[in-house]
Amino acid sequence: MLRSKFDPWLMEKAEEAGVQFIAGIRVDELVIENGQVAGVKAGDDILEANLVILADGVNSLLGKSLGMVPDLSPHNVAVGVKELIELPRQQLEDRFNLIGGEGTAWLFAGSPSNGLLGGGFLYTNQDTVSLGVVCGLADIERSDKSVPQMLEDFKQHPAIQPLIEGGKLIEYSAHMVPEGGYDMLPKLSGNGVMVVGDAAGLCLNLGFTVRGMDLAIASGEAAAKAAIVAKQHNDFSAKALALYQELLQENFVLKDMKLYKKLPAFLENPRMFNDYPRMAADMMSDLFVVDGTPAKPMLGKLLRHGKQVGLINLLKDGIKGVRAL
Repeated sequence: MLRSKFDPWLMEKAEEAGVQFIAGIRVDELVIENGQVAGVKAGDDILEANLVILADGVNSLLGKSLGMVPDLSPHNVAVGVKELIELPRQQLEDRFNLIGGEGTAWLFAGSPSNGLLGGGFLYTNQDTVSLGVVCGLADIERSDKSVPQMLEDFKQHPAIQPLIEGGKLIEYSAHMVPEGGYDMLPKLSGNGVMVVGDAAGLCLNLGFTVRGMDLAIASGEAAAKAAIVAKQHNDFSAKALALYQELLQENFVLKDMKLYKKLPAFLENPRMFNDYPRMAADMMSDLFVVDGTPAKPMLGKLLRHGKQVGLINLLKDGIKGVRAL
């Protein structure tokens, strides 16, 4: 799903339902009256409101101003960069072996993020390819590459370069991503205010997939339901808006966040993005490359690579991984 297409469509649908949008205006601060959020201030303009829903991204300055969102730790966020590369639909189908409306989504670990916490991703759209790299903010200072350079090197990788050859770059974006999981969740509601999406830290990096959009949409839906009930009772207090968190408990959002609460700490293990991807690649090479030498027992091949990482490390990391998942 491309935000550049989805967002205008959703805006149009909302306007048809009576919503008014004021786009391109930065909200500088919140209006506080008698200990309750009562609107927003944008430049010299003040917009009064019974309820404000904060969706201002992972570095929520407005949430921080209320003391609801704590200062970010570099270990809780990552930096992602993405390019949108245009290719004819027929080329996409030929290169990715697609039929009709099918698509492809791949995740990469190891070299895309220079062996650090993070990885690469590629997914096809109707007539474009989204290609990007994510790297943990705490690890960037230890890297000999910038994140944009990681992306450039990723594009030149022999597994990627033929797939995007001849494509036209039509969009470039960068974004901070919350990755602290359950332990970085802020206070979600207060007097006249609720926090949703990335601003609430609602994102899950599971290693094999990254979830954010579904959590953001579900949190927006829960906030809307809480807002409707608050309006019906004309009560926008913190006690009334606590319904928002109750709804997040009832749906999958907080259940999933809590289920994987140990995973962020597990993924900070440097072996996950360096030693293990290399071990997996070397094992596949040993299993499938025929070089004219006598074959060796498969168990011996696997053990040889396991010993390079350390069999005790494999055992410990395996147990921690099972517990985290």
